[in-house]
Amino acid sequence: MESAPTALVETLRRLPKAELHQHLDGALRPQTAVELAAGVGMSLSLDEARQRLVAPVRCRDQADLLSYFDLPVSLLQSTAALRRAAAELVEDMAADGTTYGEIRWAPRLHMDGGLGVSDVIEAVSSGVADAREARGSSPLIGLIVTAMRSHPPGANVELALRAAAFGPPVVGFDLAGPEAEYPAPPHAAAFRAAGAAGLGLTAHAGETPGSAHIWDVLEFGISRVAHGAPAIDDPDLVEALRQRGVTLDLCPTSNVQASIVPDLASHPVARLHRAGVSVTLSTDDRTVSNTTLSDELARVALATGLTPDELAEIAINGFRRGFSAPLELASRRADAARAWHAWARTTAPLSG
Repeated sequence: MESAPTALVETLRRLPKAELHQHLDGALRPQTAVELAAGVGMSLSLDEARQRLVAPVRCRDQADLLSYFDLPVSLLQSTAALRRAAAELVEDMAADGTTYGEIRWAPRLHMDGGLGVSDVIEAVSSGVADAREARGSSPLIGLIVTAMRSHPPGANVELALRAAAFGPPVVGFDLAGPEAEYPAPPHAAAFRAAGAAGLGLTAHAGETPGSAHIWDVLEFGISRVAHGAPAIDDPDLVEALRQRGVTLDLCPTSNVQASIVPDLASHPVARLHRAGVSVTLSTDDRTVSNTTLSDELARVALATGLTPDELAEIAINGFRRGFSAPLELASRRADAARAWHAWARTTAPLSG
């Protein structure tokens, strides 16, 4: 995939950013994978790790893309591994200029080594705390607990209750997994439980063609959809998203990889924004998609024709739509707005 000009990427890296759609397992550093593998007696070279962690520019479909999570999930089965991966992800996000981030992962996928759901949440929370303490409590990080479509609905209700009982930094509840094979509606009770307990609600949808799966998750009362690009082809859905104030947390590079769109230039982020839909931009999986948020912002803006003002509004929107406490987000949002508006005022139309 074509890279963005280095100067633009470095400029955007210096601006304060929010990333709302980032998976822990999809962000595992290849070198860390090698070391974790050695710790469990698995022979894994750095080249092999990269081949199994970094997906190609274009996969057959969502299911093919999801296969690149098999290795990191298998390696993140202990408290120490989860804690390390979480701390390193926070470090990587901070190095890219992220001042607010949300990290999501599915605790029930990390129980093969004997951990319980609460143990897994505690391990990730501790890793985040480790990194923030080392950096002076920056960036602010919220955690989103993810239920899997393929797991029993009752187990996901229990997961929602455990997530809510844990408290901060857990701020949200999510649903993910193969859309084509596992429908969302059976998991409605889990979202009722999470919502009643005060968690922010989001759900993956729109990683397969068509808008039906997006309509399905809207019935959960969510305020954000993870992905959702196919909404552009359904005028009624676009209007529903506008009227309900539902945000699409878009990840264009990942959508190209999942064969939702043929290339970045075809991604509807600009059209959705101009239609009045609330959108944000994220990496989804910085390792699997081989990108950073700064690079994603730059490449997407250039490919889709976003103006500096439009890119600034989308970037600031990430701070508006985060699930953490409003008072915690307010100062970061204000800082981001000043920086991004100043950049937009002094920046000529973007071009490659």
